[in-house]
Amino acid sequence: MKRTAMMVIMAASVFGSAGCASGETEPQKAETESGKVLIAYYSWSGNTRFAAEQIQKVAGGTLFEIKPVNEYPADYGACVEKARKECREGAKPELASKVEDFARYDVIFVGTPNWCSTMAPPVRTFLSSYDFRGKTVVPFVTHGGGGMARCEKDMREACPKAVFGKGGAFPGKSIRNAEDALRKWAEEAVNIRE
Repeated sequence: MKRTAMMVIMAASVFGSAGCASGETEPQKAETESGKVLIAYYSWSGNTRFAAEQIQKVAGGTLFEIKPVNEYPADYGACVEKARKECREGAKPELASKVEDFARYDVIFVGTPNWCSTMAPPVRTFLSSYDFRGKTVVPFVTHGGGGMARCEKDMREACPKAVFGKGGAFPGKSIRNAEDALRKWAEEAVNIRE
């Protein structure tokens, strides 16, 4: 199935070149090609990866896994301890790879687990590594009960020149049973024309 074009929910055009305003919620639609969509995500347990893969089924585009050079411990308790410390410090761990030709993407879905009510530190590094001026960022979060928390707010602060689309938050524990909710949210974020 070929996707030739898609519509993306965007914040008001006034903020397209100047950044975004925290109180702005009026979406507008803009056309972009499927090849100009990037789905970047960090996933410790696989939940956010699953969400990213479902989004790709709807939006098309390129998947990019955000991986730190030094991975987080596989042990849950040790991972939580390290994550808490890094989140408190606003850490930006070094990433193992970069997106090739980032400038070609117009729409970037950014996925993260909700760690300590904010995005995972590798996502903070990702957002501070590129120029998001004029790009649309669509945040998605997997969580253990905390919902979006400060994730979207913190993403907006990390890339103030971006325009933001409607974010989505999904319970990690039941993510593999949430395909319909993921699809519905992604379809609201994008409208694909054959």
